[in-house]
Amino acid sequence: MISRSILSDVFWIALLVALQIFVLNRMVLLDRYTPVLYPAFVLFYPFFRNKYLFLFQSFLLGLLIDAFLGTWGINALATTFVAYFRTLIFRTSTETSTDFFSFQSLQWNQFLFFLFASIFIHQFFVQSFEFFKFSRILEIFLNILATSFISFIFILIFALAFRVKQKV
Repeated sequence: MISRSILSDVFWIALLVALQIFVLNRMVLLDRYTPVLYPAFVLFYPFFRNKYLFLFQSFLLGLLIDAFLGTWGINALATTFVAYFRTLIFRTSTETSTDFFSFQSLQWNQFLFFLFASIFIHQFFVQSFEFFKFSRILEIFLNILATSFISFIFILIFALAFRVKQKV
């Protein structure tokens, strides 16, 4: 039997893929940077739920983005990588050794650091695998920073709109 939480996860994956493909990918800021919102699913997924289902859903989310963009698994790799190391990123952000994780216990600077670090790692993987050439290393790094910052703003707006910090 499919539980309500799995159905809601499928809904959020479908919504984020649709937003990314049909709205955000058509939005180009500063003539070259596209905001990325779909990692919000990975960042705000509840910590207490099934880890293996979460990794599968994260992979599926990235694979759906890859299917629409024709990027051959780059987004699936980046999304799954961030999903796998999300707990480590969270622990690093909060400097805690506890096994209980909650966004409610975070201070805003820790929450913002967690968001930016996760987005930066995701964009590092996507940009590095998609555009990597040693002759373009500075351009790629600037692209990673700019896209991470723009995506950070979009995901922060998403978090504030849905009050993610209070719910998760």
